[in-house]
Amino acid sequence: MHVRDRIQEFRRVKAGDLRPHPRNWRTHPELQKNALRGLLAEIGYADALLARPLKDGSLELIDGHLRAETTPEQEVPVLVVDLDDAEAAKLLAMHDPLVGLAGTDGNVLAELLATVESDSDAVREMLDHLIPSDDPAPEIASPDAAPEVPIPEAFQVIVECADESQQKDLFEQLTAQGYACRLLNL
Repeated sequence: MHVRDRIQEFRRVKAGDLRPHPRNWRTHPELQKNALRGLLAEIGYADALLARPLKDGSLELIDGHLRAETTPEQEVPVLVVDLDDAEAAKLLAMHDPLVGLAGTDGNVLAELLATVESDSDAVREMLDHLIPSDDPAPEIASPDAAPEVPIPEAFQVIVECADESQQKDLFEQLTAQGYACRLLNL
């Protein structure tokens, strides 16, 4: 498989000069904002924002909106990509959810978290949310979910027939004998 490299260049840009994508769908709760501030204070920038050039020469964010909003006066690392509107929208829609599809090895995560220290209350609170539990989380039904319907125990026999005519004859014979039957065509 041939994979194109869409990164045109690396720049350092004042975060406040980056234009937020008008269709950015992510929201940021206070826990996340506070944890990001704590992590930036303890480590600093260790990842680049993603942006694409617009016709007027400005850069439009695709990823990194919260980081840019958090440090608007600071020059931040930016990977400039050559994406058109449709490609930028696709990446904006898929970037975070794709990362979210990754699984978690709870043992390895627990070992990693045991080595991580932070002076920030917000970072520690976020880390506490990552600690795997020995008990699986209870499954919470969506309010829109249909109620669970109990399925009664049933004993069935499936008979393969040569054709529809044989199926009909057998159905009539068995129902005449008092069996509850259904017809099924696969």
